[in-house]
Amino acid sequence: MSGTRGGRRQRQWDLRAAGNFIGGGSGAGLLLAAALEGITGGTFRLTLALGLLLIGAGLGLVWLEIGRPWRALNVFFHPRTSWMTREGIMALLLFPLGLAAVATGSAALAAAAALAGLAFLGCQAGILHAARAIPAWRKPELVALIVAGGLAEGTGLALVVAESARWPVLLALAAGAAREVAWRRYRVALGRDGRTAPALAAFTAGPARLARLGQVASLVLLAVGAALPPAFGPMGPVLAGVGGVLAFLGGAAIKAVLVTRAGYTGKLTLPAVPVRGGGGPARQAAAR
Repeated sequence: MSGTRGGRRQRQWDLRAAGNFIGGGSGAGLLLAAALEGITGGTFRLTLALGLLLIGAGLGLVWLEIGRPWRALNVFFHPRTSWMTREGIMALLLFPLGLAAVATGSAALAAAAALAGLAFLGCQAGILHAARAIPAWRKPELVALIVAGGLAEGTGLALVVAESARWPVLLALAAGAAREVAWRRYRVALGRDGRTAPALAAFTAGPARLARLGQVASLVLLAVGAALPPAFGPMGPVLAGVGGVLAFLGGAAIKAVLVTRAGYTGKLTLPAVPVRGGGGPARQAAAR
């Protein structure tokens, strides 16, 4: 006797897990913006501090999700096989570098923290991609979406706190455009796999559609804000700032849907289902 088991939505990771990807991605984007501010001679401490705060908040949410929080120390013991271990190691590296950059105002330390933040973001993408039982997370295109999404969210938030006027808008616009390309590639990949139909349904539901509307609107506002000449006064920076906030909110909502609504296991087909009292494979074969 054979059988097929339908996919089910995972319930181990909830909004707290989604918060880690939201905080980690946007925090890494803020670290990158802060580093570029420092390289170009701008003030970056507030941007950098906000990035560290978001990354720390995301990790704190994951820590609260664990049934026995102090068992989280076990995550550091498997660097060769676990993306979570690598994420934790990069966090141990980026926080000292970032805090030292905030304390000293060193642009070099800020750049080093940003590099560690990018590696941290890559590890987060690896965590989702390594979930073998969930087809929607196993797509290689998801890695690019998580990385581009984090940068779009973080550079968008940077527009609220950055002192520079023009180039951070261009950075956020470029990151948002990269996220849009990554999103479209990911959606195409989902459409090619019949196992991901429930995930596609989650991404076409009301909350995800509203989030996507925010992402598209953010691109429009960022483009207008970047194009307006100084003669328009503060209108350009204001529009860009609103676009940056929408870039963050839209990306955060999509990640929440990805983790909590689109994480369905694939269908499992069993060539033979064990039967109590069946007498083993030989007797079952004879019964056929």
